[in-house]
Amino acid sequence: ENSAKTLHTLLSRSAMVGGSPFILGRASVLAFIASRSTRPIGPPVLGNRAFTSTSSLHATNFLLKYDYVPDVLEKRGPYRAGHLDLAKQLISEGRCLSGGPTGDPGMEIPTGALFVFTDLDAAKTFVAGDPYIEHGIVTGHSIEEWNVVVQKE
Repeated sequence: ENSAKTLHTLLSRSAMVGGSPFILGRASVLAFIASRSTRPIGPPVLGNRAFTSTSSLHATNFLLKYDYVPDVLEKRGPYRAGHLDLAKQLISEGRCLSGGPTGDPGMEIPTGALFVFTDLDAAKTFVAGDPYIEHGIVTGHSIEEWNVVVQKE
């Protein structure tokens, strides 16, 4: 079919540019397919797993990344309850989805932490009130926007 040849040409050209058909962008490919089809297009299905598009997820979260002092296990003791209580408070309000220590696989001592918040203000509130920040357990932190593209349904 002519549409299939045109799509193949588009994908081939993008592969030549960057080695991946995703250079075109998922939305461009789906728009092209939709413009050539009379069938409704649902979420792509690969094997037994269905993937949803970002338009149906509406999920923008914020990742708070912490870097810890090397001797975090010795220093965090007096401040850990306050740190965890603040996280639990934001979880109960639905503003924090999860959080926990990070590090190398098989780590004995965490090198940092990662938290997932539903809004930027919640991440900033956590940083402003976290005893780990106030007492130097955290040596650096960053907040990044995270747009969820795929997730388990």
